Amino acid sequence: MFLELSDIWKQYGEGENYTEVLKGIDAQIEKGEICVLLGPSGSGKSTLLNIIGGIDYADKGYVAINGEKTANMTEKRLTLYRRKHLGYVFQFYNLIPNLTVKENVEVGSYLSDNPLNTDEILKTLGLYEHRHKIPNQLSGGQQQRTAIGRAIIKNPDILLCDEPTGALDYKTSKEILCLIEDINKKYGNTVIMVTHNDAIKNMADRIIKLKDGMIRKNYINEEKINAADLDW
Repeated sequence: MFLELSDIWKQYGEGENYTEVLKGIDAQIEKGEICVLLGPSGSGKSTLLNIIGGIDYADKGYVAINGEKTANMTEKRLTLYRRKHLGYVFQFYNLIPNLTVKENVEVGSYLSDNPLNTDEILKTLGLYEHRHKIPNQLSGGQQQRTAIGRAIIKNPDILLCDEPTGALDYKTSKEILCLIEDINKKYGNTVIMVTHNDAIKNMADRIIKLKDGMIRKNYINEEKINAADLDW
């Protein structure tokens, strides 16, 4: 078992502001799977993604990756683990504005002992001819591609994507989803993607539906289709 989520609870606030965001999440995700966390706003999916990524902490329960519980790691060990094994792609690109595309991507390589080749990544992402541009010279889709490049150049075991198409138009969203699919096939990374777009689940190997902080459905997608064939 590659990734195990066991009885994860998370709460915020006190008194009148007390909210249970996650209520006993149990799930297992296999290595190399594309897993979509699906649910409406407020269902807990981004909180769960952040707990998997070690950005946030569960109040109860644990995340185990290759049998190693992240809760048992020291802060230093957890930082090292995040740096070496996890790649993050967010809805907002968080690029460094005065660095070129190539330099923004290379930032990720400094965090890895075994980075992928920068030029190969730029070519895979369709960014090679834009490599000397800075972020404000790029379209939204090109900026998201750059953010994906920064995450993937580390060659992470797990690629965590939080609404990666949320700020993009339909055509560009499809291009980004195809790119995530290609990366999964080429490098074998486990992809965990948060979305509220129901159509995106059709490209996933595993679908986990959340509502009110609980898993309502968790199943293998027997009718997986290519990202290029998605429609919404």
